[in-house]
Parts: sequence; C-alpha cells; structure tokens
Amino acid sequence: MDAAVLAAIGSLIAGPVAAFAAMYGSRGATRAAQQSSAATMYDSLTQRLAAERDKAEADQAKAEARVEVLELENARLRLQVERLGGTP
Repeated sequence: MDAAVLAAIGSLIAGPVAAFAAMYGSRGATRAAQQSSAATMYDSLTQRLAAERDKAEADQAKAEARVEVLELENARLRLQVERLGGTP
C-alpha cells in the first residue's frame, strides 16, 4: 500500500469518528446546560419558598397579636355589660 491509499483510508475512518465526537460533545454540552438551568431554577424556587415562609410567619404573628387585642376588647366589653346590669 502506498501513502495515498493509507491517507484515503485514514480520511474515511476519521470522518465518521469526527462526526460522532461532535455529536457526542454536543449532547454533553446540552446536558450540562440543562443541569445548570435546573440548578438555577431550583435555587430560585427555594429562595421564593423561603420568602413565602417568612411572610407567612410574619402574617401569623400579626394574626396572633390581633387575636390578643380582640380578646382584651371582648373582656372589656363584657365588664362594661356587667357594670350596666346586663348579662354577657
């Protein structure tokens, strides 16, 4: 075999190998991009959930404080009714 035949055989083998490598590399890059996107979305979701949790805890504290105020008001009004001779 001379050099021209070996070069032709080499190019016939190198073409499909290069195409396979390009395709495989593209899949790897796509997979990496998807994983990165998923990690970013997960981080965003956990931040939003933490913010919602904090808001819910603050709302609960406000509601509990409001309940205490209303219970005191109720007790005051009961006393007022009793002073005026009524039954609560």
